[in-house]
Amino acid sequence: MLLAKKLIGGLIDVVSTIDINQFVPSDPPPPRRPLAYAEQNETEEERQFRRVFQQLAGDDMEVSPCELQKILNSILKKHADLKTDGFSTESCRSMVAVMDSDSTGKLGFHEFKHLWNNIKKWQGIYKHYDQDRSGVIGADELPAAFRAAGFPLNDELFRMLIRRYSDENGNMDFDNYVGCLVRLDAMCRAFKTLDKDNNGTIKVNIQEWLQLTMYS
Repeated sequence: MLLAKKLIGGLIDVVSTIDINQFVPSDPPPPRRPLAYAEQNETEEERQFRRVFQQLAGDDMEVSPCELQKILNSILKKHADLKTDGFSTESCRSMVAVMDSDSTGKLGFHEFKHLWNNIKKWQGIYKHYDQDRSGVIGADELPAAFRAAGFPLNDELFRMLIRRYSDENGNMDFDNYVGCLVRLDAMCRAFKTLDKDNNGTIKVNIQEWLQLTMYS
């Protein structure tokens, strides 16, 4: 219990030094809509994406963590300029958990499209800040890469992230970069939802704290 209090206290100290208004998490995934509504209101681009999604997801139009892992890793194979070991099962479970707005345990069309758009955006940032074209982002390149994604972290948080997501040389590959951003994005969205008066502080009970951390 004493160790847990020290860890939580340390995290609170870190968070208290950050201006939450500088963080720009993505909008939450849109709610599920009836197919009839979608067919009447979607653009041609969205219809094409839906047809591709149906081929990937199958008749149930839902993507499980294992299916998501296969989809993302098959796409990564086509990008030789991104150094990666591939998305892990743990990482894909986390992505599904934080994007699963209707709690089905899978990603529907709009949830998957929202995640896909984020990954495409983060891929562009990753390539831009991989200035030496090594396929990874070095520790000296990471702060700018995270700021560009909407997360201006302080030095202490960067040290924590490097220990968790980078290799022994401080380099972060693409799947770890995306996995880290998915978690940061979800935590920041959850924080801003709970920060009713927008003063950069929230008060949570143990159940709310566990829910936040379990879904990150």
